[in-house]
Amino acid sequence: MGSTRPVKVIAVTGGKGGVGKTNVSVNMSLALGEMGHRVVLMDADLGLANVDVLLGVKAKRNITDVLSGECGLKDLLIEVDTNVRIVPAASGTQAMTSLSVHEHSELIHAFSEIADDLDILVIDTAAGISEAVVSFVKAAQDVVVVVCDEPTSITDAYALMKLLNRDYKMTRFRVLANMVRSEQEGRNMYNKLLTVTDRFLDVTLQYLGSIPYDEAVRKGVKQQRAVLKAFPQSKAALAYKQLATKVDSWPVSSSPRGHLEFFVERLVTGA
Repeated sequence: MGSTRPVKVIAVTGGKGGVGKTNVSVNMSLALGEMGHRVVLMDADLGLANVDVLLGVKAKRNITDVLSGECGLKDLLIEVDTNVRIVPAASGTQAMTSLSVHEHSELIHAFSEIADDLDILVIDTAAGISEAVVSFVKAAQDVVVVVCDEPTSITDAYALMKLLNRDYKMTRFRVLANMVRSEQEGRNMYNKLLTVTDRFLDVTLQYLGSIPYDEAVRKGVKQQRAVLKAFPQSKAALAYKQLATKVDSWPVSSSPRGHLEFFVERLVTGA
């Protein structure tokens, strides 16, 4: 593998479905693209492809074609906006940790193809805490945990962090409150999570802020367009731009951990 440039790898997860994780992944990626970053958004929901549906694009190929050696990752990428490309999901693909040795090498080679052509890799994980979700999250440098104002959302986010902390010694998570009615509601959600993690886990949480509940998001989904593009002056779109500014300020490690090779190695070896 030949990449020498650091790449920021961000996993967006939530522990449960319905928290708006894919909307967050898509709009954050587009906002980062608008800032001039070269972004690749990977739909890692291996059972239910959501990203391409949300953006109204039809994928002819998916990651299984890369693993079988039929095409390279570059052939698979779909440009959805200036600076932003997506890797479509492959429905029913086995967990990355259970790939064959040949598939491992194909995946590593595939990512090496694009390593020098991107600044940020955003991974939209599936819902839940399956092996596939865990493998993507623990391989990423930064983890954004999306929560919404439902008791199960807080419980499931806690369960995910507990698993990652206990079994993989992960200690740092960033929390984003989604679909909030007020800034205070978002802060309250974060505080609820902080109360239990402080008591029972050895982790550090950082509050990323909140995305307001906005009818424009639902309208965008119906149009198969991201709210950032369909309604750029909406409350949600402006909040996503603020979120991207925060993400932009995160440091990128210049150590091996900051390189795409490290992410892929960790992903396929389960290290």
